[in-house]
Parts: sequence; structure tokens; C-alpha cells
Amino acid sequence: MNEAARLIRLLTEREQTLAVAESLTGGLVAAELTSVPGASRVFRGSVTAYATELKRVVLGVDGTLLAERGAVDAEVAQQMAAGVRDVLGASWGIATTGVAGPDPQDGKPVGTVYVSAVGPSGSNKTVALRLNGDRAEIRKESVRSVLELLSSELRKDERAQDTEQNGGI
Repeated sequence: MNEAARLIRLLTEREQTLAVAESLTGGLVAAELTSVPGASRVFRGSVTAYATELKRVVLGVDGTLLAERGAVDAEVAQQMAAGVRDVLGASWGIATTGVAGPDPQDGKPVGTVYVSAVGPSGSNKTVALRLNGDRAEIRKESVRSVLELLSSELRKDERAQDTEQNGGI
């Protein structure tokens, strides 16, 4: 079972939903998720905010942050994930932002990528990646990385719930 299918199964079991905000991946995360039969039970939708202004206008990313640091930034990724979660009314929001190439962007070299997952109970994790390869390889690895991040956060959240139910062991 691939990572997308595993995520759809986990989210379905928990009766939780997912929304996606994408920049450098341009819809590839949403395509990967919706290739799984039954994804409609948990996948709310996605926003491909390729233009920097859309990150601010649609996803609610802080305009000052974007002006000072650019769109390729850990905090921008986190705000994108939180924003899409809120805008689309999902339990979890995940986001990708970065530089797939061929040229640097916002002073960041090709292969600089940030992926983020924001969920219920204050779950919030952003990971900085330095990826190698051509544009297609960087985008593909970004998709894999954000899905893996969400999977990890779901497992962590599951362990925390188990601990609470078992008296804080």
C-alpha cells in the first residue's frame, strides 16, 4: 500500500479530513491523494497557490512575512497549512513550498523545500528539506515528503490519544 492509500485509510478510520495547500508541487499532492479509491470520504480539496499574492489573499499567510522572507520559508509553509485547514474546514492541513528550479527563488537555492502539517489538538510540524535532482525529481520528492510528514504526525497524534485514554502512561 502506498503512502497516499495509507493516509486515506488512517483518516477514514479516525473520521478526520484533509486539505492541501501547494506551491512548487502544483497540484501533485492532491492528484496523488485523489488517485486512491475512497479519497472523497476524507479529502476536502486543495489550493494551488503558485503566485505569492495568493498565499496571502487566499490562505491568509502574513503579508509582512512574505515581504521580508519570500514564499520559500518554514513559517510560510506552516501558515499555508493552517490557512488551507481553516479555509476548507478540514481536520488536517498540509502544505508545500519551495524551489524546484531551474533557477533560485527569493535568494533560496534550487532544492530548498518546506513541508508542513497542521492538525487538531495543536499538532503542528514543519520540515526543511534540501533536495537534489531536476525539477521533476524535486517535485516528486516534495510530494512524498509531505505525505510522509502527515503520516508521522497522525501516528504521533494516535500515540498521544492512546496515552490519554490509558491514564497518562
